[in-house]
Amino acid sequence: MSTISPLLKEMDQEAQTTRKMLERVPTAYFTWQPHQKSMTIKQLATHIAELPGWVTMALTTDELDFANNPYQQEEVSNTADLLSYFERSLEDGRSHLAAAREETLGEPWTLRNGEEIYHVATKGEIIRMAYCQIVHHRAQLGVFLRLLDIPIPGSYGPSADEQAVEEQAIAG
Repeated sequence: MSTISPLLKEMDQEAQTTRKMLERVPTAYFTWQPHQKSMTIKQLATHIAELPGWVTMALTTDELDFANNPYQQEEVSNTADLLSYFERSLEDGRSHLAAAREETLGEPWTLRNGEEIYHVATKGEIIRMAYCQIVHHRAQLGVFLRLLDIPIPGSYGPSADEQAVEEQAIAG
């Protein structure tokens, strides 16, 4: 049984929810952060937008070494830029996954900072970790938006905001 087919299906399903969430991020609040130790909403949303590209990284490299590749986040200026970046990242990750060989998913991949090794897993496990990171950070973004009183979309069913709209429509 292919592992790639269900990974592509999951990527497409999560992309729908991620896209709806990123659409809600207002440019006017890009510098807002709920706490001094938190990322800004722009940093968090941009990180979410880049994560589908980690699928490409997992499939085309054997490691990420922060000592040799310092993290530099893509610069986005507004919500339209953010969504465009997400779509490019998604297409890149999806196309690499669709073209991948099943055997590649079992190859080792390492996350490190110089000699310090943070994590070693198979490339398939790294792809799943990237998906989990998307869901995790998307939930963080939902909290940020909720704190700003911006209605959030549902993920796996209606959100409280969508439910309230439905209830108002029924009550007439």
